[in-house]
Amino acid sequence: MSSDFRAFPVDQATAKALGERGLEYRLIDPADRDALANWSQADQRGFHHPRPTAELLEREIAVLRERRVHAVHDATLAEASVPVATVASWPTGLSVPGGRSVDGWAIGSVTVAPTHRRRGVARAIMQGELANARTAGAAVAMLTATEATLYGRYGFAPAARTTTLEIDRARVEWIGDDVAGRVQFVEPAAMRPAAAQIVRRSVARTPGEIDRWPALIDHVLGLDHPDGERARGVRVARYDDARGLPQGFVAFRMVREGMGAGVLEFDFLAAATDDAERALWRFLVEQDFVRLVRAKLRSVDEPLRWLLADPRAITTTELADHLWLRILDPVAALEARRYAGPGSLVLELDDPLGHATGRYALEVSAKGVAEVSRLDGPAGAAGAANGAGGAATSRADASARRTANGAPLGSSRRSKPAQGLRLGVDALAAMYLGDTRASLLARAGRIEEHGAGSLAVADALFATSRAPRLSIWF
Repeated sequence: MSSDFRAFPVDQATAKALGERGLEYRLIDPADRDALANWSQADQRGFHHPRPTAELLEREIAVLRERRVHAVHDATLAEASVPVATVASWPTGLSVPGGRSVDGWAIGSVTVAPTHRRRGVARAIMQGELANARTAGAAVAMLTATEATLYGRYGFAPAARTTTLEIDRARVEWIGDDVAGRVQFVEPAAMRPAAAQIVRRSVARTPGEIDRWPALIDHVLGLDHPDGERARGVRVARYDDARGLPQGFVAFRMVREGMGAGVLEFDFLAAATDDAERALWRFLVEQDFVRLVRAKLRSVDEPLRWLLADPRAITTTELADHLWLRILDPVAALEARRYAGPGSLVLELDDPLGHATGRYALEVSAKGVAEVSRLDGPAGAAGAANGAGGAATSRADASARRTANGAPLGSSRRSKPAQGLRLGVDALAAMYLGDTRASLLARAGRIEEHGAGSLAVADALFATSRAPRLSIWF
């Protein structure tokens, strides 16, 4: 991916679309502290948060300087220096099945002031972000959504879900094996040196996770504001294996009313091994003077149910979409992950915005390694026509040159392969990490099967042994 993602020019199609509405689309200079501060004010307002304190503002500005930050301004307003719309983005790896990663473009802080809604502002900035992603060479774009109806129109689809679990402490009886090693309390500052390495390994284990930035880890540990009330309530426990090597940690807090037993809450547990995950779960659910354990942003196939004698001690209080994914380069995206192969499919993709439209042959070896060929010419032209100007050359261009007579590599047939699906780019995003089966999408009318058995092949190829999950907001 492009290493100068903050330096390439503003997307002209987006600037023109907003200019026609009397608005200015700006790329904020990371050195312009005042502009970043005004942007932060607009971002906090957009999510109905209080005005940031001076300390919080400084922390946010430090993070924003590492990202590509756009603002939309209305020069006719009394406070024209404060944007009416915001968005920030950055390149990052997305974990995919097989312990691998694909180049992604993370999009966050999408806000539009209520005074400027229904003027096409959100559509313009989202199309601008897809153009930025292509320019940076990203295969996929992703975001977390506060509202579920906004992003489907741009080709995004839910690709990983999370749950909130509540465990009744009085009903807990652990039946899992004893894990070698030990769990111990550590001060947050003492945890910091090992935290980043554990988090990297934890992210690589689970499809749907994205790379963490240092400020996020500091926030989780309470190191960004160590004297604040929230930070002083953070407790950190670390699991060390039998050799004494740190393999996981959890940051949690106790919530109490009066003198009664409290509620243990956490939303950040990083485990580099299964042993670390089990040991930390046991530590959390067996604490005394606790009536309830509340775990947020957990997986839909959490192993805890099989570690307690009474699985009904666990209540799922929330099940929601979390990571939204958008495929931009089908060749790079499909080749990045591993499959439960072998098998082959032709995927005929529909993309209303033109970035990924085309026919693609997916050939998976016995080892689950994919080779993808574009069957109907080079990718990129349609996307450029839809406002993705300046996009980097797609790997699909090279794949098109690898294709002979309309058949995938290694095939002497000139006819269309028997197995194939026609689907929208959003449907491909939904099944890409293994969260949704192709057959389920077909039952909903979102996929057409071309050739008997194609859905069964897709279900088998895209199946994963670990449900996708994103354990943070961004």
